Amino acid sequence: MNTVALKHESPWRRNAGEFFASKTAVLGLGVAVLLIAAALLAPWITPQNPYDLNQLDVMDARLAPGALNGEGTFHYWLGSDGQGRDLYSGILYGLRISLLVGVGSALIAGVLGTLLGLLAAYAGGKTDALIMRVVDLLLSFPSILVAMMILAYLGKGVGNVVLTLVLLEWAYYARTARGQALVERRREYVEAARCLDIPGWRIMLRHILPNCLPPLIVIGTLQIARAITLEATLSFLGLGVPVTEPSLGLLIANGYQYMLSGEYWISFYPGIALLVTIVAINLVGDRLRDVLNPRTRRQ
Repeated sequence: MNTVALKHESPWRRNAGEFFASKTAVLGLGVAVLLIAAALLAPWITPQNPYDLNQLDVMDARLAPGALNGEGTFHYWLGSDGQGRDLYSGILYGLRISLLVGVGSALIAGVLGTLLGLLAAYAGGKTDALIMRVVDLLLSFPSILVAMMILAYLGKGVGNVVLTLVLLEWAYYARTARGQALVERRREYVEAARCLDIPGWRIMLRHILPNCLPPLIVIGTLQIARAITLEATLSFLGLGVPVTEPSLGLLIANGYQYMLSGEYWISFYPGIALLVTIVAINLVGDRLRDVLNPRTRRQ
């Protein structure tokens, strides 16, 4: 009975079982879900809207963790920054921007890159050569350098950061999708679909794409963490989000100048939040890679 049950067990259920067998992956997933929930609920679980300048008081700037605000209405449990912004509130609101940039850019780049990769593999010839040469060109330059050049031209803003990251990330999806699609297009079910005179776009989307999803899911998870890291780096350098809507990277930059004066908390706590977020996502991505890639699957 057990052998029969294993034979009829769906691949997704088997992969889910292997994923949850890892305690570190479950921990990473739990932390990631908790952070996402905290970011979404930020307006209801924080005492201050750090993006509302009317709620900021410069007299409360650089207060130590646990200090009361000037009106005595709430505690700065993690302290305040140089603008009088509650760091606890700033971290959760900044986490919303970091996750929005990371997830948004990964999704858009994933759709664009996957479609272009499938097109390159299925069409072949000059189309394949053109798309792959563009991919090689993008991957040959350092991502941070290209991002700085683009944002120096476009200017600050969440939308511009997302657009920049999409331009940098789609090449990874395109190369992965093309490599997987080249394998799938030689299989019998694709030949059968062609014999039935099914349109090429339908063969790519309905037949080839579902079999290319596992590695793309892994790439997507890891690219979210990479996008969050790039956005934090760009914001730290002053090229990312505007000062009025700081992300985690900009919060770290705001406190960098006070590190040597003993006011460590301004950069320390946003840095810890950024580190925990990236590590949690990477733990999930590493386990997905082990589960979905048979070459690296742990026995």
